[in-house]
Amino acid sequence: MNFSRSISSCFSKYATFSGRASRSEFWWFYLFFILMSWAASIVGAVALGMGMEAGASELSLILQFAFLVPWWAVASRRMHDINKSGWWMLIMFTGIGVFFLIYWWAKQGDNAQNRFGDTALQG
Repeated sequence: MNFSRSISSCFSKYATFSGRASRSEFWWFYLFFILMSWAASIVGAVALGMGMEAGASELSLILQFAFLVPWWAVASRRMHDINKSGWWMLIMFTGIGVFFLIYWWAKQGDNAQNRFGDTALQG
């Protein structure tokens, strides 16, 4: 899955927590999220004429809230691709759980059908 296809897929499944997402779909969307957050910080700082701390953080925060649901949904579908429940993502709030999540998100998904559906589109 390429960059633009991943973004359109994630936004078309804005709040869809069922199904599976490939590694490329998850990581391309995550890259898009980071780039948009940086862009919002820069635009906020320039447009509001404030330093990077004040205006940038407000606009970036608004964007992060807008992306929260689709990011959580694609991350949950990514967990489904490795045959784990999306509820495992709650371990990120423990601090050390983030390392487990990064490992799982980077792990290759099941090549066969699992309890969450057929294979995710690879590419």
